[in-house]
Amino acid sequence: MKDLQPIQLPGVDNKRPIIIAGPCSAETEDQVMTTARQLAEHGVKIFRAGIWKPRTKPGGFEGIGVEGLSWLKRVKEETGMYTATEVATERHVFEALKHGIDILWIGARTTANPFAVQEIANALKGVDIPVLIKNPVNPDLELWIGAVERIYNAGLRRLAVIHRGFSSYDKQLYRNMPQWHIPIELRRRLPQLPIFCDPSHIGGKRELVAPLCQQAMDMGFDGLIVESHCDPDCAWSDKNQQVTPDALDYILNMLVIRETTQTTENLSELRHQIDQLDNQLLELLAKRMRVSREIGQYKKEHSMPVLQASRYDEILQKRMAQAVELDMGAEFMKEVMQAIHEESVHQQMEIINR
Repeated sequence: MKDLQPIQLPGVDNKRPIIIAGPCSAETEDQVMTTARQLAEHGVKIFRAGIWKPRTKPGGFEGIGVEGLSWLKRVKEETGMYTATEVATERHVFEALKHGIDILWIGARTTANPFAVQEIANALKGVDIPVLIKNPVNPDLELWIGAVERIYNAGLRRLAVIHRGFSSYDKQLYRNMPQWHIPIELRRRLPQLPIFCDPSHIGGKRELVAPLCQQAMDMGFDGLIVESHCDPDCAWSDKNQQVTPDALDYILNMLVIRETTQTTENLSELRHQIDQLDNQLLELLAKRMRVSREIGQYKKEHSMPVLQASRYDEILQKRMAQAVELDMGAEFMKEVMQAIHEESVHQQMEIINR
């Protein structure tokens, strides 16, 4: 994919960060126009709004539909902003193109379905339009790259991806876990592919939007796609993660943009990656210890001894072999697993002795 082209639009400064902003959903013509005018006053050049909204469960607001596309057309005519919306089917593509939408994006649920992505790719053959592809719902880098390749193979070259985080049953701080190592690996494999960050969907709470925007810039991401609504508390969908245009302007003005080209020799970037990975390791270890405590409770209720030597030996040998396959030393992994096992036993002993 060395012939990929930048998401360059006339009148839009291509320096970091490229900003795409607007409401989660187009709800009413007045809401769309009010939000667009306020964003335009703050210098935002690309307006986003969801027209079709695939919800997790039926019964919620699932988008205004084709009617809203005429509102986006009016946004272009009255503010000069470019417009962007999500497409999930061939019909969505045709309707969006017919109404002059400038940028399309493919949502996380659609990216997870190769049949749906291929349908969109087929509909886009012969069309020169920027397309952004969100990561799939679950952390699957190959599936994400596969979706990019399908659109690329349809002849499109102005492509980018959107990192919106990954769903997790065990939700903690974030709505969708960032798992920054996945977009980092994507950039290593496809360094010419621009990456946008969606802090609204990662955080799920408006107070997390600012720190996530800064984090994305520190990671060298190219742009931000942020949900902004003229009256977030009254939004028909995802009201908790949307910010007002004024708040967004403040967030963007507070960003620290480090323009120095990041390379693998840049220690600050590498150390930042180490910090992120260490945080993920700690979260995983905490989850493992929670499971260990559940096992301890089961052993207590069934009068079982804490130490199961055969099980521990099986785990130890398996993990040492896996470590070698992953270019790590067997003895190193043995020490790691011994330390983890020791803490697991300690956790279970506390449960049993209560």
